[in-house]
Amino acid sequence: MQKSSARDVNIESTTPLITPIELVNRVPMTPEVEATVLSGRKQIRAILNGEDDRLLMIAGPCSIHDERAALDYAGRLARLAKELSDRLLIVMRVYFEKPRTTVGWKGLIYDPDLNDTFDIESGLTRARELLRNIGELGVYAGTEFLDPIVPQYIAGFVSWSTIGARTTESQTHRLMASGLSMPVGFKNGTDGNAQIAVDAMVSARSSHSFLGLDHEGRTAVINTTGNPDGHLVLRGGKSGPNFGMEAIEAAKAQLRKSGVRSQLLVDCSHGNSNKDHTRQSTAFKDVVSQRLAGNTDIIGCMVESNINPGNQKLGDDPSALEYGVSITDACIGWDETETLLRWAHEAMDEKARVSTADAAGS
Repeated sequence: MQKSSARDVNIESTTPLITPIELVNRVPMTPEVEATVLSGRKQIRAILNGEDDRLLMIAGPCSIHDERAALDYAGRLARLAKELSDRLLIVMRVYFEKPRTTVGWKGLIYDPDLNDTFDIESGLTRARELLRNIGELGVYAGTEFLDPIVPQYIAGFVSWSTIGARTTESQTHRLMASGLSMPVGFKNGTDGNAQIAVDAMVSARSSHSFLGLDHEGRTAVINTTGNPDGHLVLRGGKSGPNFGMEAIEAAKAQLRKSGVRSQLLVDCSHGNSNKDHTRQSTAFKDVVSQRLAGNTDIIGCMVESNINPGNQKLGDDPSALEYGVSITDACIGWDETETLLRWAHEAMDEKARVSTADAAGS
């Protein structure tokens, strides 16, 4: 390429990256895992469409930084999900990309060794391997897509995805979402404004043509049909929580006015817990109680959960990190997670028994 003092002024270097098809061949999907992924997507769509009256529960670490701990968590979740499957559809939160307000560790894909070496090819490979291992346990995976190139490498393993509060307003992410193969939750903006996410749903359900990357790693024009399975995720914001009855009704009014689905999910972390992980349970129980009271547009909840509660700082020695504790946002621990999910299951079960008894009596 012709040298020019007008180009790449602030680029130190570029490193060729494995193509999506090369990584797919390196870490192939088995037929069993593919069946698991497709089953998860089908069940989530059924909940969104009102054909399945179970609650959708997204639970897992704020971010994945230790694959061993992530598989430990997935194994526990697999057993619990199977036991509670008649009332709850449980999906594991498997987040590899972390949007930062300023700077900080950006996630396993970007810095898998936690030491600022930014071995992204290793990060993509390890992320894909972990998703395959989680799928082999029969666990459905959910993730946030931040970089529009990443889905080409790992999206085949994902049953549910989300577009975060910082990127829901981004046209690039709305276009990307229009071509994703799984249901997509759009979070309200960081200020708490749900209209941003509602507009994203309108955009993503439409067909688009945009610049992207094909499986061979070439820049290409991507033509999409639109994603009909977008839905709102309320996560609170700078204005405070938005999981209460009035806030949910206001959000539903915005959804109806824009002609998109009124079903929504509530993220019990972030603004809905005022960034205090010990308050996630308050939001969780409030939202489930609203559902039990008859608000069937509420399809479920998300909680940030890890093996052990709280969080820790990533220092200079990754080997000194405490096992199963988040290095990003603070999470509730496994024991509390299991207690909350069992409580929701029992409450849903009791509601079903009462409804059946009432129907029989009439």
